[in-house]
Amino acid sequence: MKQRPLTPREITERHEIDFLAKGAKRSIETKGREKPIEPCPLRTCYQRDRDRIIHSKAFRRLINKTQVFIAPEGDHYRTRLTHTFEVSQISRTIARALKLNEDLTEAIALGHDLGHTPFGHIGEEALSEVFQELRKRGYQNVPEQFHHNKQSLRVVDVIEYDGKGLNLTWEVRDGILNHTGDVDPETLEGKVVKIADRIAYINHDIDDATRAGILDEKEIPERLNKILGDRHGIRINNMVLNLVNYSRGKNIISMSPDFMEAMLELREFLFERVYLGKAARSENDKAKNVIQSLFFMFLDNPELLPKEFQPADLGELPVRVCDYVAGMTDRYAIKTFEEHFVPKAWMV
Repeated sequence: MKQRPLTPREITERHEIDFLAKGAKRSIETKGREKPIEPCPLRTCYQRDRDRIIHSKAFRRLINKTQVFIAPEGDHYRTRLTHTFEVSQISRTIARALKLNEDLTEAIALGHDLGHTPFGHIGEEALSEVFQELRKRGYQNVPEQFHHNKQSLRVVDVIEYDGKGLNLTWEVRDGILNHTGDVDPETLEGKVVKIADRIAYINHDIDDATRAGILDEKEIPERLNKILGDRHGIRINNMVLNLVNYSRGKNIISMSPDFMEAMLELREFLFERVYLGKAARSENDKAKNVIQSLFFMFLDNPELLPKEFQPADLGELPVRVCDYVAGMTDRYAIKTFEEHFVPKAWMV
């Protein structure tokens, strides 16, 4: 009996079995989806997840969400979308070099920041303060803090696709949820994204801060330059090379101890000089006011919420308001704030 030809997906799955490293996560080893679906003849499960993320509305909105600098006037500052692409590129380079599953790595990288608020991390702070106020008012079913990684998971599980969610595989969801914080992803691919995220933002935030005139690269301690490199591309290349060489043949994803220590010290330097500095935070109170004013306006006037955030089965009202406000771009949040809180010209 003549055998049917293999589908492109099956060919890729066989290649993964033969080629990928021992600790890599092969597509056929997935823990699956919450709702089982028929396999695609062309794409593996992780390639399918990547495509679902790219075609989501939340992914498109990343183009107008702050990375560090709020509403920058220059054309070359990073946005949350360009950051995501940089994380994806670094992650894929590492995964390919270590013979890990590049498709799984890419899907996690592209989805890791879907839940970020407008105005970057200051938006997270604003919503965390809102949650604390709600708990004082007697709302018990709200978290103590807003975490963008948990919101990213909620985006792909619940909010996207008209409230149906993207129904992603367990491994991609695990990587998205645990790309930051104390808990590591279960897969090596997820661990790659977690450290690639740091490599990307540490380096591009130095670049943006230098462009903004609030940091001179000469201020970076010389001992860090000697270990990591003294220029943007050199630092990234050195970090990636060190990580690949140190991790190869091991069931870990890590740089060597001296590089890890230097990277963490450089990150602390950026917190002091850039993230918590006067220039980067000069507009923070205004940004917080926009987010918090919008939140409480929708909480007090739920009929103003778009119809897709009206159904009660999406969660209690504060949860649905959070979903809507957190999903806004910087530009749309400012526009909505102006519509409701800034007086308009009127003839008398």
